[in-house]
Amino acid sequence: MQTLIEVRNLGIAYGRPGSWTNVVQGVSFDIARGEAFGLVGESGCGKSTVAYRLLGYGAVNSLAQTGEVLFDGIDLLKLDARSLARLRGKRIALVPQNPTTSLSPGMRVGTQIREMIATHKALPAGMTMERRLAELFALVGLPDVGHRFPHELSGGQQQRVTIAMAVSCNPDLLVLDEPTTGLDVTTQRQIIQLLKDLRSSIGMAMLYVTHDLALLSQIADRVGVMYAGQLVEVAPCDALLSAPVHPYSRGLIASIPTIDGASSGRGLRGMLRRDQIPGGCKFEPRCDFAKADCKSIPQTLEPVEKHRAVACMRWKDIEPAVAALTRRARSPRPDIDAGSVLSVEDLALSYQSPSVLRTLLGKADSIVARDIGFELKSGEVVALVGESGSGKSTIARAISGRLEPRSGKIRLDGDALAPVLRQRSVEQLRQIQYIFQNPDASLNPRRRIKTILERPLRHFGIKSDATTLETVLESVGLHAGYLNRYPEQLSGGERQRIAIARALLVSPKLLICDEILSALDVSVQSRIVELLQSLKKRHSVAMLFISHDLAVVQQLADRVAVLYRGELLQMAETATLLESPLHPYTQMLLQAAPGLRRDQYVASPPAIPGETSAGGQGCPLAGRCPRQIGTVCAESRPPLRKTETGFIRCHMPSIQLARGDQLAVA
Repeated sequence: MQTLIEVRNLGIAYGRPGSWTNVVQGVSFDIARGEAFGLVGESGCGKSTVAYRLLGYGAVNSLAQTGEVLFDGIDLLKLDARSLARLRGKRIALVPQNPTTSLSPGMRVGTQIREMIATHKALPAGMTMERRLAELFALVGLPDVGHRFPHELSGGQQQRVTIAMAVSCNPDLLVLDEPTTGLDVTTQRQIIQLLKDLRSSIGMAMLYVTHDLALLSQIADRVGVMYAGQLVEVAPCDALLSAPVHPYSRGLIASIPTIDGASSGRGLRGMLRRDQIPGGCKFEPRCDFAKADCKSIPQTLEPVEKHRAVACMRWKDIEPAVAALTRRARSPRPDIDAGSVLSVEDLALSYQSPSVLRTLLGKADSIVARDIGFELKSGEVVALVGESGSGKSTIARAISGRLEPRSGKIRLDGDALAPVLRQRSVEQLRQIQYIFQNPDASLNPRRRIKTILERPLRHFGIKSDATTLETVLESVGLHAGYLNRYPEQLSGGERQRIAIARALLVSPKLLICDEILSALDVSVQSRIVELLQSLKKRHSVAMLFISHDLAVVQQLADRVAVLYRGELLQMAETATLLESPLHPYTQMLLQAAPGLRRDQYVASPPAIPGETSAGGQGCPLAGRCPRQIGTVCAESRPPLRKTETGFIRCHMPSIQLARGDQLAVA
């Protein structure tokens, strides 16, 4: 295949004149026309830094010290700002990680795409702008949503809009920076299916930056593995995931959680400490196979097999990575007689329309959740799973006091909680701590990490000494050197670890974890999961764990509650739910979860933007359920049926669901 872009010996440093710190060294790879190349590695390894150089982007405090980035023979590192502006969007386009911050909140999404096309004069001859917009929305699986503002779309729909914008000028190369982070499994699959379809129809190449190797396996042709700013292995995707050669690649893949709890070896130990990198192999401090000379002899990427290169002089001496899968031991469920920490009873939630609109237009409140009821015991983890827009975070907001319930009760240690934050006591506020999904919005960018961590201690009057902050940082995989940094000096994964540390400092009884692992690489995920398991064991901390990653849920949760369009459809012990899912929607979620091998899963069409609130007369899954027959499901609400370890809300009895029977027409 013809090479489209080639990166040669790229070296990048951060700092200022006279004081530069190398963060990327000697990175070389190429991408052919129509090829999908994945770039993976732990948070802070430099993969996004490299990716943005393919668009000519660099932070004001960064410098490309060595190398070339050749796009169709033109070195992007030598182009002026005007030439780069003509190139970006038209021939090389970007799909960013967070569509919420990349889409202008004050502009309709159609206007934003129209601006891109007009800027690059990329409207096809003989086609009107409106027709082109409709064509682009159809291309990404959306109806015409051009009149909507970004906040009127779900996260998955927003990401589809950014993809429509990125491909609006038919670029040759699409750079994707964690495009599915934070999205639920079914939406992730829809996005991957969309990218595969676009690749075949438009023929564009892709650089896909991610920490999700399971998802990458569904789209990438080749993968480059980065560690501490250096490529340590480049190989075809299937070969890398089935038989990794470099010790770091082996540990990274072994760290990936699976739904069945199986492991293919030992995961990564320790963490990257750039201040302790030796002069030889950078991975030596964490390598299980290191010898004395590894510490002093630098390793560079060298061809070892056809289409594979590895930066390890001992790769031939290491036993093959393929090993029998072993099942990870699950921690036992907490004692059933443990005291109740949180109780939610018949909770109904709505977002109120402004009173003027309700009066003038007769507009009713939008009910987003109803009949929500569950209990959390001391030391128990209950996972809340479901697609984007199902109401998971809305329920968490109500429990934390940031959204007043329409009806129902929330109790903490048996005492009824006031519906809103301002009416709760200081002690109740301390006992419930919320860890948000997006640390960019939850950490003050103008304060150093030390100040951010000290603030809750002062607010709740908690005494601390000099080692308190260092201890909590170590517990989340960081070190004392981070205390004097600002959030902008940290990677996304490091910022999230700071947010977790801040919540842990005040010793809460209940942690509300809202997609807290979605931005973290698998090795850090593993450390955080171990930390949370330790907390629940040693301090009996209860957790409401909101996640779309069912493999992580398998590791951590004792019970799982499945939510869809504001209604709990099933609740069961984790092992029971994952091994024998009963509800058709639970089965759909499990089928969508990707493994480390490319599969034949076909993503269902995305939901049409519109009313997704709870409150309809029938089952919320009606019209989408693969086991629906007749009009029973659409016209009558399914009953709540008890199961051995929980409940299920379905017209079909549990025994028939387990047998795979079809619903009989009433």
